Amino acid sequence: MNPPITTASGIPVADDQNSASAGARGPLLLQDFHLIEKLQHFNRERIPERVVHAKGSGAYGTFTVTHDITRYTKAKLFSAIGKQTETFVRFSTVGGEKGSADTERDPRGFAARFYTEEGNWDLVGNNTPMFFIKDGIKFPDFIHTQKRCPRTNLKSPTMMFDFWSKAPESLHQVTMLFSDRGTPDGYRHMDGFGSHTYSLINEAGERVYVKWHLKTQQGIRNLSAADAVRIAGEDPDYAQRDLVNAIDRGDFPRWNVMLQVATEAELDAWSARTGWNPFDLTKVWPHGDFPLIPVGVFELNRNAVNYHAEVEQAALSPANIVPGMGFSPDKMLQARLFAYHDAQLYRVGTNHQHLPVNAARCPVHNHQRDGAMAINNGGSAQNYGTVAAGGAKREGLGHGEPPLALHGAAARYDGRGAEDDYTQAGNLFRLMPPQERQNLFDNLAGPMSQVSDEIILRQLGHFDRADPAYGAGVRAALKARGRNID
Repeated sequence: MNPPITTASGIPVADDQNSASAGARGPLLLQDFHLIEKLQHFNRERIPERVVHAKGSGAYGTFTVTHDITRYTKAKLFSAIGKQTETFVRFSTVGGEKGSADTERDPRGFAARFYTEEGNWDLVGNNTPMFFIKDGIKFPDFIHTQKRCPRTNLKSPTMMFDFWSKAPESLHQVTMLFSDRGTPDGYRHMDGFGSHTYSLINEAGERVYVKWHLKTQQGIRNLSAADAVRIAGEDPDYAQRDLVNAIDRGDFPRWNVMLQVATEAELDAWSARTGWNPFDLTKVWPHGDFPLIPVGVFELNRNAVNYHAEVEQAALSPANIVPGMGFSPDKMLQARLFAYHDAQLYRVGTNHQHLPVNAARCPVHNHQRDGAMAINNGGSAQNYGTVAAGGAKREGLGHGEPPLALHGAAARYDGRGAEDDYTQAGNLFRLMPPQERQNLFDNLAGPMSQVSDEIILRQLGHFDRADPAYGAGVRAALKARGRNID
């Protein structure tokens, strides 16, 4: 039997089906607080959807250490083989709205939270190891091209390829996006990547730079373009349904957590040899130069009880790291360290860390007080920090890590034309077997056939520079669609 209905303040409701009115036919009474509260709450049930990663799925699980990496980091979650840490993950599409289809051609967000004894570590990444841009100042412009045209309110291939054709740094990710991996078969059959370069610090205060990889144990599986379109019509929540059902039946998805590791000296030598900036998000570290090192296993084994409370209100940020971890000079990462937390403050609220899905599993002590939804407001504890003018201490950035070296004067540096944006995109293309190359050509030709000759020619020039066969293949696919571009 269901418990009796009450107001949000716990007051019993006499009648939940009939409003108080002046007579059977008369107007309603303002004094009917239950009616007013019910309508007011209904009007406010939706928090603003995320500008990016609006549609997502989430689940809880565990991370288990399988290999010793304590020589690289003093972070306690890695302190012993077999140690387990509670986790949460939110998968998502990137460009679509909350009601969009799970099978759209789009990168997939792969944001993992580790509830460690030293605070929450959020590894906020994607299912691709690279991204479209290398400087966060371009991010709002790029995302606007993936959203809707301000005049027509329609998705616009012209906006997309106008941006991409003028930003050759995007070619590596564009090649991945329009390959078969642009439409993964659900969330369980794709890899995850931290994408950015981060750092780890050991007990001796030594820093190494790292890239995080989560390799699916289920195997990579992708949808053909035709199947992705068909499923979008038949079951737009395909990936959500697949994840929930798999966990409900005990078929827990797992990923092998792995690392690429390099010292600053090794990265300097690699950069001198290749000409690539190791902190450039549009580039990857080749596995032949920096092999994968196993760390542990990430498993999802518990669905959320309430989607809104636990998945929609999940608020992750790459700024959330724990002692034994650090950042890097990656310009996109530096921008995201501000942008993600700021977005959560706007979207969920100033005390979003108090919500259960966002709350640390360890004691929290700070001087933050008040504001909306101050669930844990510190009681009578002191709400200010005692000032002790003891002079600066040589503690690097806080937890014993060495200071981050700076190179060059403060300025706005434009790398366009001076950096190689083509070799790695060409390498990715050359790894593809013939059928996957043909799929890439066809997937690109579809939206490109809808844009102007000027934009097509500009984009074809980038394909040609990556690999002549790349440009030739897209030309042939465009010709098959009636666009003969020479």
